Amino acid sequence: MTAEIRAITLDAGGIPISALLAEPVSAPPRAAVVAIHGCGMSAGYFDSRARPGLSLLSLGAELGYSVLSVDRPGYGLSAASLPEGQALADQAATLHSALADFADRYATGWGFFVVAHSNGGKLALATAAAGETGDRLLGLDISGLGNRLAVAPHQLPGQDGHGDWRRHWGALRLYPPDAFRLGRGLVSPVPAGEAREAPLWPELYPDIAARVHVPVRFTFAEQEQWWRFDEEAVAALTRPLSAPTVRVESLPDAGHNISLGWSARAYHLRALGFLEEQLLALDAAPAGARPVMRREGRHRPTRT
Repeated sequence: MTAEIRAITLDAGGIPISALLAEPVSAPPRAAVVAIHGCGMSAGYFDSRARPGLSLLSLGAELGYSVLSVDRPGYGLSAASLPEGQALADQAATLHSALADFADRYATGWGFFVVAHSNGGKLALATAAAGETGDRLLGLDISGLGNRLAVAPHQLPGQDGHGDWRRHWGALRLYPPDAFRLGRGLVSPVPAGEAREAPLWPELYPDIAARVHVPVRFTFAEQEQWWRFDEEAVAALTRPLSAPTVRVESLPDAGHNISLGWSARAYHLRALGFLEEQLLALDAAPAGARPVMRREGRHRPTRT
């Protein structure tokens, strides 16, 4: 039986956060995967319908996870409340509130695991650095983000446009034909505050990274064109992190928008494999050292 993918709304301290949710059909989730889209996109980025098997939401639910793909603060329903968007630290606080609401209403299993793309990776790292999720956060899997730009700062996507489309996509052969038509429905305006803050990321990163204490995996597409991922750049990316596990991998036959391409299933399986490793460590831990699995929220799920 295929999992239903439905739209829900979360309450982040009075800010409505729109999201897509898929839950396992036959059992409570082993964990809750939180998917965070990048600049100028929306929650549907992780639910590609171009070909069967490319949606992270469908795949995750099939493998026993709940998958929650959120519209970042300043996107979706929150755009009316946050027309300028939010600074990164404020986004992290808003996401924490939204996830607390989710945990009150839905089962989260062992906790949250974040799969994030591009600017969504900045939010994932900032949320981990804030430490507000405590032992609920199992790890981060981030694609399309580094800390050494491969372009000049003025070339980054902003309010005046989404930047050179070729840098987002790479070679057209890397995507199903329907990806571009369907992708138009996923594009959203970039909030002004996010556009202003984007060039500061290389300066912000070291302090944020030093406060990340959960496992992190970075993936760079073979045709990534926004961020450098040469040996020097990878060293600069990994050195500041305080994470117990840090991996940097490349994905062949992929462009920046990995989750919209033919590469989506391969990437999603790798990301969920990284989550499986974190769950294995919990399953294999001595009995007295295991945290309590959060199988149920405190209330019955509210569907909206």
